[in-house]
Amino acid sequence: MKMTLEQAGISPTLSVGEVARRSGVPVSTLHFYEAKGLISSGRTQGNQRRYARDVLRRVAFIRVAQRVGIALADIEAALANLPATAAPSRADWERLSGAWRADLDERMAQLKKLRDTLDDCIGCGCLSIDRCRLRNPYDKLAAKGAGPQRLWVGRRVMD
Repeated sequence: MKMTLEQAGISPTLSVGEVARRSGVPVSTLHFYEAKGLISSGRTQGNQRRYARDVLRRVAFIRVAQRVGIALADIEAALANLPATAAPSRADWERLSGAWRADLDERMAQLKKLRDTLDDCIGCGCLSIDRCRLRNPYDKLAAKGAGPQRLWVGRRVMD
């Protein structure tokens, strides 16, 4: 027979302070996540927040995704496809991280390109640097739009 948390003397819910301590996330961040609908809580009769224990995995999921550079809006969209009361599983993470991989690869390529050209120029096409490796004679790149056109990964450069 399987023992429940209550039978083991463990509360099935955690206070906001307990979640903050166990997750390493400030209380204010937990409140923010809740306001965004990323996590949810119930209320006691005294109007205190109580979180189901699976919120710890959900918070960890959010933090790891943020740490690798996933936008909060993308995390929110991903969590919207998961049950609100269940922690994301390994399969959930594999599916979602696979979908994010292409975006991360593109950002990594962008950062590498920036790193490799950073010593000489930021790629603005300004024509004012006489030794610029990214010279833009006759301002041909202006037709491509604003910003550092030669440094954008995935865009074809006119010469």
